[in-house]
Amino acid sequence: MRLYDSVFYAIAFFLFGIFLASSGLSFLSVFLSAILASLIFLAIYFLRKEFPKKILIFSGFILFVAAGSFYFFIFQNYQKINSKIVYNREIPFRGIVLDSNWNRITVDLQKPLAGKISVIAKNNDFRYGDLVGFEGVIKQASSQNYNKDNLLGISSYPKANLISQNNGSAFKSALISLRQKIIGNFQKVLPYDQAAFLSGLTLGDQSEFSNDFKNAMSQSGTTHLVALSGYNISIIGIAISVILGIFFSRRLTFILSIFAIFSFVLMTGAQASVVRAAIMGGIVLLAAQVNRIYSFRNAIAAAAFVMALGNPKILKFDIGFQLSFLALIGIVYLMPAVKKFFKVNDEKGILDWKENFLTTVSAQLAVIPVLIRSFSNFSFISIVANVLILGFIPYTMTLGFILGAIGFISYPLSLVFGWFVHIFLSYEIFVINFFGKINFFQIKNMSVILMFVYYLALSGFVIYMKKPARQLGNFNGGRSVAGGEK
Repeated sequence: MRLYDSVFYAIAFFLFGIFLASSGLSFLSVFLSAILASLIFLAIYFLRKEFPKKILIFSGFILFVAAGSFYFFIFQNYQKINSKIVYNREIPFRGIVLDSNWNRITVDLQKPLAGKISVIAKNNDFRYGDLVGFEGVIKQASSQNYNKDNLLGISSYPKANLISQNNGSAFKSALISLRQKIIGNFQKVLPYDQAAFLSGLTLGDQSEFSNDFKNAMSQSGTTHLVALSGYNISIIGIAISVILGIFFSRRLTFILSIFAIFSFVLMTGAQASVVRAAIMGGIVLLAAQVNRIYSFRNAIAAAAFVMALGNPKILKFDIGFQLSFLALIGIVYLMPAVKKFFKVNDEKGILDWKENFLTTVSAQLAVIPVLIRSFSNFSFISIVANVLILGFIPYTMTLGFILGAIGFISYPLSLVFGWFVHIFLSYEIFVINFFGKINFFQIKNMSVILMFVYYLALSGFVIYMKKPARQLGNFNGGRSVAGGEK
């Protein structure tokens, strides 16, 4: 087996072990089951020599399931050992603000306590790096949202007062300040709803979204547009590589490009989709640096592996992480099969509508079960809405970044340039609001068994469509895809 295949399967089995352990199965049961299964396959191979060597290799990969469950066990226990929180008692406590969004604050507790908690504040005027004194009750966190963020507790509406500022990273504080200034530049020249939407597209900021607009995006299936799914990272990475490549050596260009990607991730809040895109973007740049073939499959696996090492709970509890990877897998593996099935030619339509249609259908097919299971809602109308919007999004984002930069140079010039951005945003918001009001063709529920059968069928479809054209049978009038006779 080739090295990159071995690495891929080792990572896949390792992640499966983490998923099993995080699903509620005890470490001992997963660990012993994996060891036993490995020994059984090993015994089968040595007792029956006619079995292929793949059986022996498979028995080795199963051990990585045990390694994954062991890692999750170590991570969980390390977290417990290094945290100290007094639950269900009204106490004074202090913490440094790590993130502040609406009325929710993520706080890193300071001595004598230790650990990360979420605070729901009455009046949230706190920012990253603020040291805040609280007085209230901390309850143990148990919901999915808190698990995925490694938050150990939640305190609702405690008394709060600012003790000091600038206790965080000066570099991250500067990036967050830059982000807020760019958003301010949007707000100066665009209507409120358009400035909010553009902030979401370019920087992932949804703090100014109205509840009606959030609901419209959810109903129209366009929420992913403001999830920073990777386009931003690609634009920044490629643009900086091209520009810096003119002045610096290949190695220095690579280092500076990675630094730029890392900075953007911090500035946008290090969301799961952005981290995943950043890791994959880094792998692309690294592959170019060392002149190795870039594999989407291995890049996906590597991104998931790195993120799971940092927080193994995301495999089970982070819906954004799951949707991000499933959509990407759908685009990489399912889209060629869909394209082949519908016999779509390579000619580009207006605003790449064919590519947008194939991308949307493939991504949506890959995430449908998770969307239904998580949100009890999926509408086929979302495919139409995405096809109508996606062709304009790259232009809107590019113009948005330029508008944000011009705002630092000249306000009158930004007013003129903002008019062009306004045209794109008006159309996109209209489509979102229009399809957000259509409530038919919706699926509300899907069982686990049906979910398993669905993905099994989808996998079978991909494998079947990979066969040479003559082996696919006839789709039309007894002729093969290639047009030859049976």
